[in-house]
Amino acid sequence: MNALAAPPRNGELGFWVAQLADKRPSFPRFTGQDSVDVAIVGGGYTGLWAAYFAKKLEPSLSVAVFEAEQLGYGASGRNGGWLSAMPPGNRATFARAGGGLEASRALQQEFVAGVDAVLDILQAEGIDADQHKGGALVAAHTQAGLGRLVTRRDADLKYGLTDDEVHMLDRDEFRSRINISTVHGGLFYKHCARFHPAKLVYGLAETLTSMGVRIYEGSRVDSVADKTLTLANGRVTAARTFICTEGYSGRLLGSRSLIPVNSSMIVTKPLPEEAWQQIGWDGPQCLNDSAHTFIYAQRTSDGRIAMGGRGVPYRFGSGTGGDGATARSTVDLISQKLSSFFPGIPFEVEHAWSGVLGVTRDWNGGVHWDPASGIGSSTGYAGHGVTSAYVGGRTLVELAFEKETERTTLPWVGYQARKWEPEPIRWLGVHAMYRLFGIADQWEERRGSSKTSLLARFGSRLAGLHE
Repeated sequence: MNALAAPPRNGELGFWVAQLADKRPSFPRFTGQDSVDVAIVGGGYTGLWAAYFAKKLEPSLSVAVFEAEQLGYGASGRNGGWLSAMPPGNRATFARAGGGLEASRALQQEFVAGVDAVLDILQAEGIDADQHKGGALVAAHTQAGLGRLVTRRDADLKYGLTDDEVHMLDRDEFRSRINISTVHGGLFYKHCARFHPAKLVYGLAETLTSMGVRIYEGSRVDSVADKTLTLANGRVTAARTFICTEGYSGRLLGSRSLIPVNSSMIVTKPLPEEAWQQIGWDGPQCLNDSAHTFIYAQRTSDGRIAMGGRGVPYRFGSGTGGDGATARSTVDLISQKLSSFFPGIPFEVEHAWSGVLGVTRDWNGGVHWDPASGIGSSTGYAGHGVTSAYVGGRTLVELAFEKETERTTLPWVGYQARKWEPEPIRWLGVHAMYRLFGIADQWEERRGSSKTSLLARFGSRLAGLHE
């Protein structure tokens, strides 16, 4: 690994938000009393998409978004910039939950369609978020990892993807796209686009403002009951309320319904052209790998590599980590991973940060609507949140206004995972699971294993990740 020349910027809501500091829109704090047709709690992707589709459904609706901090404060402003067709959870579990294989296939197809649908809306609304659909590559660094990708592709085909949408690459084919010297082969997914997370947040917000949506920042909702939202400085009555707070949902949905799992990222300074020629990453493909403690990465529009990984996975008591300050050990860990992919390239990390994603006990997301209370939610994306937020936000609107669509019957609608264990059991469990995955990766790499470690299989089944 190349030693970091100087400590990078750390936290500050991450690189994406910091890069746009002089372009960030600001919105007022809510005070007083009001009444709206639709109140949305949370100014991330889910809430913004819900507001968008509510106004598209009926432009005369009064719609207000209440954000506790600033728009994009959570995962929406800090994520890896992947718009992918990966559903939020285990497709086999969704199949068992109701509707069988065909229902789970319909869920997968909705997420495939969602990638292009988002891109089409951004084009129609004139939103420039550096979006570019170039697909995603998944690298296998071991024979065991390659075997997992074969199994994964079989599952993809079972749940409705086609040979054109996901196919295997041998070592040479993979290296012709991105020159990772240790790769054994990999997968290519057609339906994935790179984008700039904060640009998407601000672009959606500008569009919503032009549509007449009221947006409030610094306006934390303390409770929702009896069609009333209670805030520190006011109260709002709403016929319909959507809770779209993902990893920050404990306050409103219960601390054991889902937990905030931490993910960390680094971004390099722009690389010189000779480095890109050596790496061979000459397109906008997203990149991750088949390790149990996997990474995710993109080549940014201005010639950087942004790469994420888990680091410290969970804070005791479901802490959310504030502005995302990240331990140096985590920065070093992800930096070492990057250097192992592309040895000899002198990377310099410019910014490091962390954020939280919402995870249910079995890692399956869900969309919920209760007509009696007039409250709905879409949460539990488990790291696959960009397309999930689009599909979830749109589905919430359709459910709340009794519109029967292809989305309202999908198996994640109404899906309920069991509750997380109380502390300290859940802290011990989450850390033990990630520890098992880390040991399994080390075991497979050192021994050149051709089969997945039993420790990893146990951890995967314990978490409900195995399809």
